[in-house]
Amino acid sequence: MSKYLIAGLGNIGEEYSFTRHNVGFLVADALAESLQKEDRKASSLFRNDRLAMVHETKFKGKVIVIIKPTTYMNLSGKAVNYWLQAEKIPIENLLVITDDLALPYGTLRLRKKGSDGGHNGLSDIIETLQSQDYARLRFGIGNEFSKGKQVDYVLGQWGEEEQKTLKERIDKSVQIAKSFVAIGIERTMTDFNKMK
Repeated sequence: MSKYLIAGLGNIGEEYSFTRHNVGFLVADALAESLQKEDRKASSLFRNDRLAMVHETKFKGKVIVIIKPTTYMNLSGKAVNYWLQAEKIPIENLLVITDDLALPYGTLRLRKKGSDGGHNGLSDIIETLQSQDYARLRFGIGNEFSKGKQVDYVLGQWGEEEQKTLKERIDKSVQIAKSFVAIGIERTMTDFNKMK
């Protein structure tokens, strides 16, 4: 049975829980919830395990391991690498979900590979895996901040306007992650990247 690793990136700790930088965790939570409804035998949502909060389940005859690294964003590679090795998952079955400042709020972009785009989490994964060839779903958080305020913005809470559509965009991200597992990256990119 083939296995997939879905890694939602974020920072642990209550102060980060509803921040823009933690959208990877929000998507991972929503994906685990959605899959749990379909797989009655799945364990409770997340367990605290080595370097990550982990949820394992089955979907379309495949095993999915969802992780939320507990290493903090800048060391995400450590957790991703550990779980790829521990579960013997090939890199082509890895999907990393992360926030992206360069994309307008709510824009979702699935890519087969690529650079880190200035994102510390992606940068650490590339460095640790010694490869850029892994799928990533980038969730646009926009860049509505004034000069010198980037950190405050990224680590800030979602604004009122953003919250109106946040759940719908997270649900769309869950659909993309499920499609990645069910039909593969190429067809999923074709289906979803043309959508707004």
